Amino acid sequence: MLSNAIYTDLSGYYDLMCADIDYRAQSHCIHRLQQLLGNGGNRHLDLACGTGPHVRHLLDAGYQSSGLDINQPMLDLALVRCPEASFSLQDMCGFSLSQPVDLITCFLYSIHYSANIERLRACIASVHDALATGGLFCFNAVDKNRIDNGAWVSHNVGNAEGDFSFSSGWHYSGAGEQQSLKLRIERTAAEGRTAWLDEHAMVAVSFSELVELLQPYFEVQLLEHDYQTIVPWDRASGNALFVCVKM
Repeated sequence: MLSNAIYTDLSGYYDLMCADIDYRAQSHCIHRLQQLLGNGGNRHLDLACGTGPHVRHLLDAGYQSSGLDINQPMLDLALVRCPEASFSLQDMCGFSLSQPVDLITCFLYSIHYSANIERLRACIASVHDALATGGLFCFNAVDKNRIDNGAWVSHNVGNAEGDFSFSSGWHYSGAGEQQSLKLRIERTAAEGRTAWLDEHAMVAVSFSELVELLQPYFEVQLLEHDYQTIVPWDRASGNALFVCVKM
């Protein structure tokens, strides 16, 4: 089982790091897709669920929602947020369920934590095995060939412990099956400034390669990475929402 230490060490700051994410809009979009394209069932599993915000929204929408993650501190926080849900410490590249589910999600580009193509292939196979017929697998991904190595996304947020600055950026060398996600977290408080730097090894894959991996198991559609509307991917942007129906 792989591990990302920064998410374990800084699990208490994870929700601050993701404070700019509209979890409600993402969850509502996936609910609409499940009604339109999936089997309409309400059994849901969130891969790499973190502290459980998507699980919370889907529970509130009437789903029997559950989650898995490889970091126990994240799961501990998720259980506080969603005491009626079930959570398990499992690797998304080799998990199993006692009962099939109707909807599997993997948000925040977490599919790339598979780290390499072989593990990504195993993740896709595990998802297929866990889904009921007609079930839906939804995730977002970035195309390795459209990564701008100089682009960073940042936001600032404060709480009782200080003022935080969170920055992240993708980097791809242009060859091979690995890219990296670079993270920088700074906290400014009365006692001074603290910084954490990390670089995660992520699987690098083009959208065409990803579709090829998925097609033996699913009917695949690519949508624009816009959770307010449901429109086909424009074939130009580097981010897309993958919507996969189990055949």
